[in-house]
Amino acid sequence: MSFLDHIARCNAHDLSQFQPWLIGAARAGWVHRDFAAVLGRRPDLFTPGADFWHLSEALSAPQRRTEAVGAFLRDLAREGWFSAWRDERYPVTPDLKRPALMAMERAAVPYFGVRAFGVHLTGYVRRPDGLHVWVPRRARDKPTYPGMLDNTVAGGHPEGLGLLQNVVKECFEEASIPAGIARQAKAVGAITYCHQSGMELKPDVQYVFDLELPEGFICRSNDGEAESFELWPVADVIARVRDTFDFKYNCNLVLIDFFVRHGLIAADDPDYFAIVAGLRRHPFGPGDAPG
Repeated sequence: MSFLDHIARCNAHDLSQFQPWLIGAARAGWVHRDFAAVLGRRPDLFTPGADFWHLSEALSAPQRRTEAVGAFLRDLAREGWFSAWRDERYPVTPDLKRPALMAMERAAVPYFGVRAFGVHLTGYVRRPDGLHVWVPRRARDKPTYPGMLDNTVAGGHPEGLGLLQNVVKECFEEASIPAGIARQAKAVGAITYCHQSGMELKPDVQYVFDLELPEGFICRSNDGEAESFELWPVADVIARVRDTFDFKYNCNLVLIDFFVRHGLIAADDPDYFAIVAGLRRHPFGPGDAPG
């Protein structure tokens, strides 16, 4: 194995299996050809084109789109389409600086190939023997990736919050990090990838943050999403990422980025450039041209 295996895994997709999904003149996402049959059941909402799907032109305002599509998605949830309905809405937009075309239930976003945004934070401690990283293990009863290792703090980015606001919220909820400490988190970049799982497509963006924590501080689960936290020497984290698939798939990219930025992957490593370039691949998101 190598770090590049994780990058390849996160970017595994076949766009030929998907059709663009348009809202007005903008591509909002991608719909798998097998899922398109579900959209065809609602011609009042979704109109097929030559090789694309279009949201009804009658839904001209973002709020109307959100409400109409939301009702349809709840019907699908009752049919068992989504494994983890969250009652949390994501903005449908290619870029957080642009107004959202609408908002969509988090569980449905991958079925429409809509770009999701997230915040991922690495909490670390400096000790005389080097860096240590706080590593949580996801609760065994989580509906997604139960029992896997995770980033110190990570969460999707819902509508209505700023990125740092979300970091502060997630820090407290997931790791019991108080706001006064969480606000010291440093934005250090963003990672992009495009991952397919069956009919789901995730052309996502992870905003990456570092937070140096006091040596005496202990991360503890607050909302039950993590079953435990452990402080690992960074060499152990590197080995676990490099040699296993124990971390949730996209969390590996955040840690690899951490290793690069902290000089823990040497510039003379033969994979160095491929690693750096691979962390920011074109994600085929809404508004972007493939290729």
